[in-house]
Amino acid sequence: MGKIAIITGASRGIGAATAELAAEAGFDVCINYLSNHDRAAQVVKACEAHGVRAMAVQGNAGSEADIAALFEACDKELGPVGFLVNNAGIIGQASKVEDLPSDVLRETFEVNFFGAYWASQQAIRRMSTAKGGAGGTIVNVSSIAATNGSPGEYVHYAASKAALDGFTIGLAREVGREGIRVNSVQAGTADTEIHTMGGNPDRPAMVARTSALGRVATAKEIGEAILWLGTDKSSYATGSIVRVGGGL
Repeated sequence: MGKIAIITGASRGIGAATAELAAEAGFDVCINYLSNHDRAAQVVKACEAHGVRAMAVQGNAGSEADIAALFEACDKELGPVGFLVNNAGIIGQASKVEDLPSDVLRETFEVNFFGAYWASQQAIRRMSTAKGGAGGTIVNVSSIAATNGSPGEYVHYAASKAALDGFTIGLAREVGREGIRVNSVQAGTADTEIHTMGGNPDRPAMVARTSALGRVATAKEIGEAILWLGTDKSSYATGSIVRVGGGL
């Protein structure tokens, strides 16, 4: 497996933490980001501090064309990917199902599910031993919402993550004999900016009161699980849905 990682949505939060952990583990890192150039540049600098090559590519993770351009840029500057992290995700907005605007539903699935599907297609074309590749790993960043459904708030988000978990299992069985392992991390609520951006900044504090551990996750704690699934330390894990949810 090549030591080149592509991580989508990695200018902040779980993606940024995973990028730095991957760099520390010796991966050259290509991150995707939507709009915050300065934050992306900071992540690149943090990765390079570990003595690896790093780059950032701007693009919408919910665009098939932008995903293709991301992989092409990585090919040109770093080489073919060996570790893909489908991390980019949005919550949409807090809403009951009956009130959710159609454009929010559509965008949530475009980023959370379609983007991961398109990125996985690109990765398989490069990783598959049946196509001359060296194998590799794909980790999809899901959510505990995929199993608890987030009623009254984020059913649309939960549904997009449930689709991602189903995709994980099916794809793992499809490409396992082509040298590719595919797994998913069902992340619990983490202390990141995604909740503020989704209009619910108090959610981490609310979740902390019900967590078995009495707190939410750090981005690094989720990143450690992602990295484990992306390396040979998890060499017999594929089609796995790993729940890192603080007991929820």
